Amino acid sequence: MNDFPWLSVLIALPLVGAVLLSVIPREREALVKQFAIGVSLVVAVLAGVMAAGFDAGGDRFQYTEKYWWIKEFGVHWAVGVDGVALVLILLSVILVPLVMLASWTEADRSGGVDVPAKRSVKTYFALLLSLEAAMIGVFAATDVFLFYVFFEAMLIPVYFIIGYYGGAQRSYAAVKFLLYSLFGGLLMLVAVIWLYPLSSKPVSEGGLGRGTFMFDELAKMNIDPTTAKWLFLGFFVAFAIKAPMVPVHTWLPDAAQQSPPGALVLIVGVLDKVGTYGMLRFCLELFPGASKWATPVVLAFAVLSIIYGAILAIGQVDLKRLIAYTSVSHFGFIVLGIFAMTSQGQSGATLYMVNHGFSTGALFLVIGFMIVRRRSAKISDYGGVQKAAPILAGTFLIAGLSGLSLPGLSTFVSEFLVIVGTFSRYKWAGALAVTGVVLAAIYILWMYQRTMGGPKAPAVEGMKDLNAREKWAVAPIIAIIVAMGFFPQPVLHLINPSVKETLVRVDKQDPRPDITGNVAENGARP
Repeated sequence: MNDFPWLSVLIALPLVGAVLLSVIPREREALVKQFAIGVSLVVAVLAGVMAAGFDAGGDRFQYTEKYWWIKEFGVHWAVGVDGVALVLILLSVILVPLVMLASWTEADRSGGVDVPAKRSVKTYFALLLSLEAAMIGVFAATDVFLFYVFFEAMLIPVYFIIGYYGGAQRSYAAVKFLLYSLFGGLLMLVAVIWLYPLSSKPVSEGGLGRGTFMFDELAKMNIDPTTAKWLFLGFFVAFAIKAPMVPVHTWLPDAAQQSPPGALVLIVGVLDKVGTYGMLRFCLELFPGASKWATPVVLAFAVLSIIYGAILAIGQVDLKRLIAYTSVSHFGFIVLGIFAMTSQGQSGATLYMVNHGFSTGALFLVIGFMIVRRRSAKISDYGGVQKAAPILAGTFLIAGLSGLSLPGLSTFVSEFLVIVGTFSRYKWAGALAVTGVVLAAIYILWMYQRTMGGPKAPAVEGMKDLNAREKWAVAPIIAIIVAMGFFPQPVLHLINPSVKETLVRVDKQDPRPDITGNVAENGARP
């Protein structure tokens, strides 16, 4: 199976599909939708076949491909996946066809889950396919320069989705998203380019003797501590903006409020994970000493994100902004787990990326269905929905309970691992992070009470329950949330070997005892 260029095909197929959509007449909207979702389903099936052949106990990076791209600058088309990248690619390819299915009709005329009226349906689905290609590419890239290209390429479809298909303030939200992302991207570009002359230095001076951007080779360098700190900051700030972390998070609530909820599933469910994925992959492994140097400050900002995001979520009156602020809080947990530098914390953080994508995806899809019916995202415009649409309310409840990490649902396992892994080394951070669990119960349950409970609001009278298409769009996510709540081991089986490899790299200069008091082989904690 490794002889087949799986990853190149997975990246190319959505792009080819987006191009082929251009030859379909604009008025053939049904054919446009059928073709787009067909392409996304083929991508999902191919990714599933690839995942089935992945050997968790084998080489770290599998399905690798490496071809010269810009030979003069040492740039390769180099892709491959370890367990962490694989589960995030699977998250992406599962959510894309479900988002397309949820965006199937034109019922919404005001920036809801469906494509707004008088907007090109063909362009919308072409942008979703282009975004899927960039998402797969950014997780698969093993050349740092190629990673940067995909990192920036994601901005293009997202900018146009927000700016053309969003709400009344869509231009402001799109430009703010773009400016924040470009600022972080430019900092990272400086750091990426800086790596080339460093790798060109002789081995005796800590270089490789040749210029390269290949991740596995760059990880072998011994970079001067001061230089490593500057490079770490260049990467970390870009990833913190993308994540998003406090205080560079403010683009997300505006983007969330103005985006079509279907596309918002991908923005919050997948794109934001590129930030935390980058911290785990590039910050820790390329700059292990600088990562340890920055750990106390990063942990402080992670705890601040957890508490600050949760408190602001409680005070929101718009459903999409509320969920956006809950994501700021949840990303604080993910960053906390990554920089706890323990196997429990990093496994939990990676699992959290996947679980958050599904739980938040389900919430945004159901909110989109509500907006389609009520033409409003304001909490005050709802009330008593569970009496008019019990299936919609039940789905909303399960997704919400997953968001507050109820035992038996997927997010609980990941949040528990993060807190345990953090307590084993940084008790102060773990203790403060627990307050986020309490606050999560407040903002989720109060949101449900105000929208679904209580007396039926006059505007909710006659609200239709989920139809067959909407059930098919959200049911797979709910099934995954429940299944992973009881049986997360298959995903952890893929994640754990990569986490241990990361800890070997980070700990080899500073092995510390794990929670049991033992030092694992090569400094890695079991």
